[in-house]
Amino acid sequence: MADQHVPVYRFYPTEEELISFYLSNKLQNHRTCDLHRVIPVVNVYEHNPTHLPRLAGELCRRDTEQWFFFVPRQEREAQGGRPSRTTASGYWKATGSPNYVYSSDNKVIGVKKTMVFYEGKSRTVKKTQWKMNEYRAIREEADGSNDFPVPKLCHELSLCRVYVVSGTTRAFDRRPFGIGPTTGMINASTVASSSVSIL
Repeated sequence: MADQHVPVYRFYPTEEELISFYLSNKLQNHRTCDLHRVIPVVNVYEHNPTHLPRLAGELCRRDTEQWFFFVPRQEREAQGGRPSRTTASGYWKATGSPNYVYSSDNKVIGVKKTMVFYEGKSRTVKKTQWKMNEYRAIREEADGSNDFPVPKLCHELSLCRVYVVSGTTRAFDRRPFGIGPTTGMINASTVASSSVSIL
């Protein structure tokens, strides 16, 4: 029997693509079925990080370096409280200060927060190699008291990139030559954007 070559999709999104294309389309409920093939909706805080790779989008499930998820706002967060980042085996803890994400024309389009997963409870807590970047979009809304649109952080949905610190260059740090920063389109059969390559 002849060997059958199964194409492997590698997802190489820039931060601008994650916010301006993927997160923006999801917030507007555009192309949701196609988006979910690479970035499904998962409450990452309900799962241990070791379980997340198997919950990744069908086109990215075989990736061994990074996984992406749309994360809905928690009910307590919608009521003005702080989100719970505790799982059954540990918790996610923010590290450093949030950073702005800029577009290619130097416009602020979002905010990125980096977190590290700590395993265990109370005195047995141990820092792990699991990390996560949480992205939230910023959109401009009209303000009746102002002549200019006012930037507003979108809290209803975030996009999270989960990965393991390995000490080597990760996939999103080494986009193949020829894959540029400009986001393309998604069609019904696959994700046809500059952030995807087929091996």
